[in-house]
Amino acid sequence: MLNEFNALESKIAQAVALCRSLREENTLLRQQLAAVEAEKKRLVERMDTARERLEQLAQRLPEGETAIP
Repeated sequence: MLNEFNALESKIAQAVALCRSLREENTLLRQQLAAVEAEKKRLVERMDTARERLEQLAQRLPEGETAIP
C-alpha cells in the first residue's frame, strides 16, 4: 500500500513539473508571438510607406513611361 502511495506521489510530482514546464514554454511562446506580430506590423507599415512613395513617383512620370517592361 505504501509503495502505491509513493508511486502515485511520484506521478503527481511529474505531472506538476510537466505543467510548470508547459506554462513556462507557453509564456515564452506568447512573448515570441507578440514580438513577431509587432515586427510584422512594422514591416507592413514600411511597405505601405514605400508603396505610397512609389505611387507618388509614378504620378510624376510623364505619360507613356509608367509601364514597367
